[in-house]
Amino acid sequence: MAWDWEKLNQQHRSGQPPQMDEILKQFKNMKIPGGMILVAAFIVVAAVAYSSFFTINTGSVGVVQRFGEFVRIAQPGLNFKLPFGVEHVSKIPQEKIFHEEFGLPDRSEAHQAAVQIGEDVGMSLMLTGDLNVAVVPWIVQYKVKDPYNFLFKVKDVRGLLRDLSEASMRLVVGDRSINEVITKRQEIADEAKLVLQTELDEAESGIQVVTIELKRTNVPTPVQSSFNEVNQAIQEKEKLIYQAKEDYNKAIPSARGLAERTIKGSEGYALDRINRAQGDASRFNSLYAEYTKSKDVTKRRLYLEAIKELLPKLGPKYIVDSDQKNLLPLLNFGREQQQGTEK
Repeated sequence: MAWDWEKLNQQHRSGQPPQMDEILKQFKNMKIPGGMILVAAFIVVAAVAYSSFFTINTGSVGVVQRFGEFVRIAQPGLNFKLPFGVEHVSKIPQEKIFHEEFGLPDRSEAHQAAVQIGEDVGMSLMLTGDLNVAVVPWIVQYKVKDPYNFLFKVKDVRGLLRDLSEASMRLVVGDRSINEVITKRQEIADEAKLVLQTELDEAESGIQVVTIELKRTNVPTPVQSSFNEVNQAIQEKEKLIYQAKEDYNKAIPSARGLAERTIKGSEGYALDRINRAQGDASRFNSLYAEYTKSKDVTKRRLYLEAIKELLPKLGPKYIVDSDQKNLLPLLNFGREQQQGTEK
């Protein structure tokens, strides 16, 4: 009977040792002199080979320990180690993304065994900077950055991550108001990520935080209605303030424009009056200068100009010769004519 090498190789690749019964059966069916010695030798060689070679998948590394002491890091591919438990390999996935949930329901048995009832609810309740209580659920995604630190520097890496995540989130939320916690989730998540990564690096945890995602934040259910009423009142207040500012921006510039226009008009009127007064004064000074040069001529000219301006305003005029007599009828003639016209 031929040896089923293909089946043995398949079992070796799958990570399961070949069945000893099948191996002995195959050797018993083989007609080889001194078969038992060869069987024993083959078993030893197979056991050494099986326990000496191991494979690391892509995206992972192997941490090799010799009698519990760290020796080296094995890279992806086929690797060799000392057999029979002398060296032990721990395979650490470095590209796999792990995640931890905080304040979200998790029905897994491991999670229910790890946390007590109501712990997640209490974990998501946080005090904000303006002394309000907010419900802040979030998710932390992380991967292994340093396999050595991940295995040897911290006893409970997952517990450390959860404790530091909660402390970092409470620190960030405690510096914000309730409105910022509800409306600025991405900003809070980014800041919490920086704080958490700093703490993990100081603890030499070997973990790299990929993202922190804040889920829907809100106030506790018993106070949501009151909180909504407060927000509505604040919005109404801001609306009234905006309308008042809008009216202010309309009225004040208009009043300022009117005041400036009135001031400019007054300044223009004052300038016109001053210029006119200065012109009259200059004309008077000119006339006075000419008067001082020829007083008789200037006096007569001024008299004639005054008479020329005055006579048209006097109405009917009668020029009487000094030798003329019996003037009374003539003086009444104009009045009688005016009365006849009125009739």
